[in-house]
Amino acid sequence: MKRREFITLLGSSAVAWPLAARAQQDGRVRRVGVLMTTATDDPEGQARLAAFLQGLQQLGWIDGRNARIDARWAAGNSDYTRKYAAELLTLAPDVVLAAGSQSVGPLLQATRTVPIVFVHVPDPVGAGFVASLARPGGNATGFNLFEYATSGKWLELLKEVAPGVTRVAVIRDSAITGGIGQWASIQSMAPSVSVEVIPVNMHDAA
Repeated sequence: MKRREFITLLGSSAVAWPLAARAQQDGRVRRVGVLMTTATDDPEGQARLAAFLQGLQQLGWIDGRNARIDARWAAGNSDYTRKYAAELLTLAPDVVLAAGSQSVGPLLQATRTVPIVFVHVPDPVGAGFVASLARPGGNATGFNLFEYATSGKWLELLKEVAPGVTRVAVIRDSAITGGIGQWASIQSMAPSVSVEVIPVNMHDAA
């Protein structure tokens, strides 16, 4: 995701947060937790966090003035993700920004009351994070990474490039619930292009 797009998305989400205009009036410092899936020294992760802080600042929320931003970096480690999710919630945040599917699950397991805004999630509905994008329900809302139904189009493109292909291996991590919708889309498209799809399940060694 490009920096400009990220600012736009996060700026839009911040408007709907429970950090709304009345918080500006009561003078209380609002606490925002941020759970990143990347490592602290990851350039892309740092750029995204910087864009997030910039978006908040444009809306009048300044870290260290009327907001306190607590960020944790899980570096792609599921154990760290669970640990930092619990750690952030002990800080009693007003809202938590969850970057990626790996962050959302542990946060929802740990709280059903603290508002969670997620970004960079491929399939929040298929993963069970929200009931629907239009009416998420619960304490989580946010943006999906892309329309996962387009995953089926990958087979169409492959067939155009290599018309003779009849069997396709799909490398996937079956433990990532966010890919459920993507896999379903690929499976549903396969008969129409006369292709057999075979899942090759992988997993993170960490």
